[in-house]
Amino acid sequence: MAIKVGFVSLGCPKNLVDTEYMIGELHSDENFEIVANSDAADVVVINTCGFIESAKQEAIDTIFEFVEKKKNGLKSIVVTGCLAQRYKEEIIKSIPEVDAVLGNYSNSVLKIAIENSLKGEKFQHFNSECCIKYGKDRVLATPAHYAYLKIAEGCNNFCSYCAIPNIKGRYKSRPIEDILKEAKWLESKNVKELIVVAQDTTYYGFDIYKEFKLNQILQELATFNFKWIRFLYAYPERISRRLVETVRDNKNILPYFDMPIQHINDEILKRMNRKTNSKQIFEKVELIRNILPNATLRTTLIAGFPGETDEQFEELLNFVKEIKFDRLGCFSYSKEEGTRAFNFENHVSEKVKKLRTKLIYNESSNILHKKAIECIGKNMEVIIDKKSSGVYVGRTEKDAPDIDCLVYFKANTNLNIGDIVNVKVEDVNENDLFGTVS
Repeated sequence: MAIKVGFVSLGCPKNLVDTEYMIGELHSDENFEIVANSDAADVVVINTCGFIESAKQEAIDTIFEFVEKKKNGLKSIVVTGCLAQRYKEEIIKSIPEVDAVLGNYSNSVLKIAIENSLKGEKFQHFNSECCIKYGKDRVLATPAHYAYLKIAEGCNNFCSYCAIPNIKGRYKSRPIEDILKEAKWLESKNVKELIVVAQDTTYYGFDIYKEFKLNQILQELATFNFKWIRFLYAYPERISRRLVETVRDNKNILPYFDMPIQHINDEILKRMNRKTNSKQIFEKVELIRNILPNATLRTTLIAGFPGETDEQFEELLNFVKEIKFDRLGCFSYSKEEGTRAFNFENHVSEKVKKLRTKLIYNESSNILHKKAIECIGKNMEVIIDKKSSGVYVGRTEKDAPDIDCLVYFKANTNLNIGDIVNVKVEDVNENDLFGTVS
């Protein structure tokens, strides 16, 4: 009888790609059956995130949720991913109900880990070498019409607040030909929206080609039959005029720039070990908006970095008011072991961090709400993600899955998930749009 395995994927889209490869490791083996409902599983594999405190807490809570399910038939818990890589000893010692702990890049031993755990044998494996490569074993866990294409692993930026280089290792690009093979496979699956991801997509290629190659990758992908191509995590220091013009000149590359800035005060940026200053950030915003006036600008910010003064935070808040980003995320600084900022002096209190984060979000929400109101009466292209209670739910080109805004609309005819349709916007609710197919 086949072993029934359920998967839980936490964290970012890059993690989801890893989960899809793990599912693929088992999918074609008749000894395993992938189940969507974890209550029906013999074994659950939890692919964790361990980036910041909130992600770690979510991972721990999820593990304990399945520890409880072990009392009602679940036979084995396998924990993998970033939390497992970062806190392997703590997980093994503190949560004895966990049967196997696998670090990043451990797909090749997943079957062995599951089989051994079901025999009552504890299993551990930690592989420091990135092994991502194209293979048809991958099983998409996203809706059929969009998929992520991971072009690299790791990070070389070494921002002082970030543990990713310690968890994932140094930046390692996939060869161009390998990426294009996987893109061809995704095209054959009728994927309509391709989303290019890495910890820093703009660094792509430098480690193996000695030059940055994101521009070339996008140009190559634009020749495929994808309706929309979106790239995430583009660091401002490497957004060039050539890159922006490539987006302008290829209609299927969306003018969506997800540009993590983190702060605007020069002293804070320096202590964060960021590679840009405020002047350069303003110049990059101007470059994008001059070449692509309708471009979507998305950013992420950190409030309450160690030593951040009231004046420095006020500078950040005024920056948000001035630039009026189309989409924005803000995190309270998370004190992470193994990072340089962990030992910095003058850490900001949790109360102040939360207040500053709220102020950023409040200002951003006001800006986004005004931008949403400006859409009323306009026709907008929308890709349909799902249908719920007779209402279609989708996204515009300004919105990436799971992180941005939604469009709710009705139609007089039956539409398919994945269709791209024109919707006339008639109303808004906060930042989401409502309308009908025009």
